[in-house]
Amino acid sequence: MAVDAARSEEGFTSAGAARVMSAACRAAGLDGGGAELIRFGENALFRLASVPVVVRVARGEEWLPKARIEVAVSRWLAGEGFLAARVLDDLEQPLLVDGHPVTFWHLIREGDRKATYGELGSILRDLHSMTLPTGVEFPSFDPFDKQELRIDRAPIPQDDRVFLRKRWRELLDQFGELSFETGKGPVHGDAHVQNLMVDDHGHVVLIDFEAFCFDHPEWDLMVTATEHHSLGWQTDGQYADFVRAYGRDLYDWQGYDTLRRLQEFGMTTWLMQNVQESEETAAEYSRRIAGLRNDDAPRDWRPW
Repeated sequence: MAVDAARSEEGFTSAGAARVMSAACRAAGLDGGGAELIRFGENALFRLASVPVVVRVARGEEWLPKARIEVAVSRWLAGEGFLAARVLDDLEQPLLVDGHPVTFWHLIREGDRKATYGELGSILRDLHSMTLPTGVEFPSFDPFDKQELRIDRAPIPQDDRVFLRKRWRELLDQFGELSFETGKGPVHGDAHVQNLMVDDHGHVVLIDFEAFCFDHPEWDLMVTATEHHSLGWQTDGQYADFVRAYGRDLYDWQGYDTLRRLQEFGMTTWLMQNVQESEETAAEYSRRIAGLRNDDAPRDWRPW
């Protein structure tokens, strides 16, 4: 379903996303007045003031297939009784507003604690053991899916763009040489602990399905493995809890280093889209691109 709205300024900004959100709410019969921007990253997320709903605005029409996957995954997991973010059932979605896919989600009211790495390992183990529904086609995992668009459009120096295109070609070659020993199944595609929420009843809820796919489970394990072994974002005890709950440490696999480099590349190109939003974002991008240029140096990257 497509809806016309006032054209936003060049690029994807929080202000432009807010105008798209308002137009989408009008089309859906919801009140967007007083909505709060709660996250601006790959997407813009707004919490409505009038009803317990979160509105998710994607960057452009190229992301429409991803938005459709998100809706399909949410409805499938809900039908299986798997604790996961839920789209509004009585609304045709995604909407396409001024070239931006928009989806509507039930608000998850957070409790007073964050999810643990042990819980992440358990949830991924359960997810990977599930059988995908018949009649729904999920893509294979593609670590290069958005990279070309990001490199072309991000407001970064030209020499960074040249370097990233060269690194992208190198990673394509390394990706082609990977050999997996596991079978394929449901894969979240962006399986870090921040994509778990603990609601006000203490239930751990899986969120963010735009990268969901049918592929090898290593793609989910690489996120936490990279964050620990390369970036040092978890203590040894936290990572041990993750490995114990899931039953595997990806660091022992011969393909780990390729997946680590792919993960770090994606983390950098994801962040660089928003370097104009704040000085802090620009500074973190500088740290990350410097790390990619010196692949053997210790990382001083910060969680974002």
